[in-house]
Amino acid sequence: MKQGLSGLKIVFFPVATALAVSATLSSLGAAPSGQPSSQTAVPVTYVNPLQVALLHWYPANKTMSFPVGAEPQGVAFDGTDIWVANFDSSNVTELQASTGKVLGTFAVGTHPESVAFDGANIWVSNYGSNNATKLRASDGTVLGTFAVGTNPWGVAFDGANIWVSNIGSHNVTKLRASDGKLLGTFNVGTYPEGVAFDGTNIWVANFGSSNVTKLRASDGYALGTFSVGTNAHNVAFDGANVWVTNWSSNNVTELQASTGTVLGTFNVGKNPQSLAFDGANIWVSNAGSKSVTELQASTGTVLGTFTVGTVPTGVAFDGANIWVANYGSNSVSKL
Repeated sequence: MKQGLSGLKIVFFPVATALAVSATLSSLGAAPSGQPSSQTAVPVTYVNPLQVALLHWYPANKTMSFPVGAEPQGVAFDGTDIWVANFDSSNVTELQASTGKVLGTFAVGTHPESVAFDGANIWVSNYGSNNATKLRASDGTVLGTFAVGTNPWGVAFDGANIWVSNIGSHNVTKLRASDGKLLGTFNVGTYPEGVAFDGTNIWVANFGSSNVTKLRASDGYALGTFSVGTNAHNVAFDGANVWVTNWSSNNVTELQASTGTVLGTFNVGKNPQSLAFDGANIWVSNAGSKSVTELQASTGTVLGTFTVGTVPTGVAFDGANIWVANYGSNSVSKL
């Protein structure tokens, strides 16, 4: 199925199938009976290889929304479920990704900010209590709470270790994922926020210094600092390049991961905050626009802008859908 202009959806059929559909639709003469009145219908054109078009109707896709705790921020996917950090509730909510059903709510530290999955456990940065909580993903049991720097914000997993950015102490903490042991603390830029792993290195978005720091994951050695837009907020890796949201510039910067070279700067919505890569495209939450922007990762072309809740913050991909935490709506949206 291909998305056409003005909401038109196009499906290509073999000639024989198209002719059969044509006869059927001719006998109907309109939208099929039983079309739910609550759904918005958009036209679908069925096209055979000879471009014979037949008009039918199909219910438009809708964004779903699910309530969570107060002021949700970070979002992560564990392979089955969605985890949401609720900043003002000091807990995390686990949702079944397939249905949005709440599976549990688990207390963590004060003002949890971001969430990451290490293959077995969930890690949560607690901005207000200067620590990180480790939860068993299977049942939400707290496995440990580990001190980090001042006002921890971002969290990332590098395959063996957890990296936490500390806004108030201008550094990042490296913890061994297996037991939470402190492996090092490394200085970066001013007010570091988002963190991402590129397969070899750690990238840190520095809000106050409007740049990103690249650290070698093996030992925390600084490999470079690269200027981006104003107030770098978060960072994501697409398999080859690093993407950075620039809060006050209302755009995102794409950097070549191997060199830090700027490959492009692309306008999005107001106050872009977080990003997620879906295997082909980059999704950006626009905190000031109540929307998310979808960009083609290969070109930076805007593919669409979609309305979500109030003050969208964290973004995650579950293999099929995009999840967005709406800080001002106390909900998450599923697209």
